[in-house]
Amino acid sequence: MQKIKHKDKWNDLFELVMYVLAAACFVYFLMKGIQEKMLEAVLIVAVLLSIRVVVKITKTRMFAALRFSVLLFILITMFMANEFGLYNVIPYLDKIEHLFSGVILCFVGLLIYKKASDRENTAVLSAKVAVWFSLFFSVAMAGVWEIYEFTMDRLFGLISQNGSLVDTMTDIICGTIGAVMTGIYLTFKAKRRKMPLMFHLLK
Repeated sequence: MQKIKHKDKWNDLFELVMYVLAAACFVYFLMKGIQEKMLEAVLIVAVLLSIRVVVKITKTRMFAALRFSVLLFILITMFMANEFGLYNVIPYLDKIEHLFSGVILCFVGLLIYKKASDRENTAVLSAKVAVWFSLFFSVAMAGVWEIYEFTMDRLFGLISQNGSLVDTMTDIICGTIGAVMTGIYLTFKAKRRKMPLMFHLLK
């Protein structure tokens, strides 16, 4: 329990740095008169606060690994990609985003499995089922996201997928790789009886 609190402290510091960075960006772009970037800084703060509100309302415990993944994803997508415009600077930044989305969705799948098990009053949780459920959930969501992008592109003439099957498939592959890596991590944790949300309730 002490180790979990220690990890949360690092996440608290990480989140605090992001608030400070967002404030600095707001002031900088205010001085530059770039309203769009100012709004993006405000949006980052709004997203961070929204996550806290959702967690509190749903009374869901966001374990350390999931919280860190979400914060890192926000840093990459909202700061590096949008606020700093590094898409053309960092090669394959879009693919890195999809890789991390696979990680996050795998952790979310684990959270869903735990919630569903608690609701059904399951006496013993199965680590194997939890890992497989999390993995398949993440891979499925990668496909669902590409369906969403395809639909928006067709309906509104957007270019989210660059009109390319290669872009679509590489996005799904990157998300799947992230999910598989997380599945291996969860399996390793389960063997050591340190799997997030499961702890000693392993089978």
